[in-house]
Amino acid sequence: MLIFPAIDLYEGQAVRLYKGDYNKKTIYNSDPLEVANDFVKCGAGYIHLVDLEGAKNATTPNFDIVKRIKEETGLFCEIGGGIRNIDTVKKYINAGIDRVILGTAAVTDPDFLKQALRLYPDKIAVGVDIKDEYVAIKGWTEKSDEKAYDFCKQMQDMGVKNIICTDISKDGAMQGTNRSLYMNLAEKFSLEITASGGVSSIDDIKALKEMKLYAAIVGKAYYIGDISLKDAIEVAQ
Repeated sequence: MLIFPAIDLYEGQAVRLYKGDYNKKTIYNSDPLEVANDFVKCGAGYIHLVDLEGAKNATTPNFDIVKRIKEETGLFCEIGGGIRNIDTVKKYINAGIDRVILGTAAVTDPDFLKQALRLYPDKIAVGVDIKDEYVAIKGWTEKSDEKAYDFCKQMQDMGVKNIICTDISKDGAMQGTNRSLYMNLAEKFSLEITASGGVSSIDDIKALKEMKLYAAIVGKAYYIGDISLKDAIEVAQ
């Protein structure tokens, strides 16, 4: 299993939200590149980036810092947040970003998703952000009409290979991850599944690895020192 340490970007800073609430934001570092370089020192080969402003506004205000992180660290970079047209996908891919995550647009614009998959079949992931069993959109500020499991089935049928699944109620809450959710997903689908939200301990890492998930994202637990990134990577391998 791979470990993707996360940097959530807001106004050029590394921040974390509590359960997706923009009004409950903590700034952890004003220099995200410094955080990314620490990931490298800990042995990371991958990084998960989210443009929180972009997620709300369908823009790319943190594009320059994303590009710098890729260029200066050489990590495998995936980016999500506000990517709702093919020009934005191309902008990131042309900048060397390895994988682009579609969230809101995968729900609201299936034709765009199909186009992105056709152009970049191995560089597209879909973010499945779950709120009360439904898929949330627009930076988690709205709940769609799509039931989470039905949506995952649609994605698999469309040819999506990788989904990043977040239980919003667990994100940033440091109460452990939703293991039953990931167990069900792993049993139902042949997708590469990345667990996101609430990964709070090495025990979470061990449990997710036993499910043979593709990857797990480590966020707040790294920033507050509850998980050693170095240890997490070793356990996952």
